Amino acid sequence: MRRNGIFAATAWGVVSLFACDASEPTGPVEEFSAANGLAAAAASQTLDPALCAIDRPGYTLGSENDFFPLGVGSWWKFKGEEDGTLLELRITVLNQTEKVGGVRTRVVEEREWEDGNLLEVSLNYYAEASDGTVCYFGEAVDIYDEDGNIVSHAGAWRADEPGNAPGIFMPSDPEPGMTYQMERAPGIAEDTATILRSGRVRVPAGTFFETIKIRETNPLDGGTGTKIFAEDVGLIVDGPVTLRQYFVADDGD
Repeated sequence: MRRNGIFAATAWGVVSLFACDASEPTGPVEEFSAANGLAAAAASQTLDPALCAIDRPGYTLGSENDFFPLGVGSWWKFKGEEDGTLLELRITVLNQTEKVGGVRTRVVEEREWEDGNLLEVSLNYYAEASDGTVCYFGEAVDIYDEDGNIVSHAGAWRADEPGNAPGIFMPSDPEPGMTYQMERAPGIAEDTATILRSGRVRVPAGTFFETIKIRETNPLDGGTGTKIFAEDVGLIVDGPVTLRQYFVADDGD
């Protein structure tokens, strides 16, 4: 999972979506109501991590979760700028699986660049529980130096290692106020998430009317970040980077 670090289009349907690129970094335009935030505070609830217990039956590779499609071949391209540095992110759902603790998971690759230099490649492991909750089973991480050499695997973890367990990555029916643990690898990866609100968001790839904004917190270093997910599309904002192009393939196991 990536570290806590506008064109008139609408997002609809999971099959064969595509949006045009934008030449310059542009931040998201968010339209959320104050009442929405108040409702989130009133509805605060912590989700049970047992929703993603590793021995829970019925996990599948395909995703029916509207906010986190997992169709093989899907991809998303992001760009942004932070402190004068050009940031790029590409996410791809691979035709590849990884068995973690007896559960066959879908592998999703993330590649990050800074000023054109490859910074990090991670392979993330996801499976969907029978109720539609997308569960996170860990990641393999390669971090690169400016010369293209792998210098670290910091942040890598697996749910089947001693003391670890799968985390909740996306609730089956996400609502403002929900809080849940995304990563469950003590001392290595312990990110938690809180859904803040929903509303309309405009980014270079389009205008999305059904979205959720999530605050992620890393208790190990105190870092925080925000992500925005759109219905039937997935991630559209990740901190300073915004969605520029995407394709969401037919889903299936």
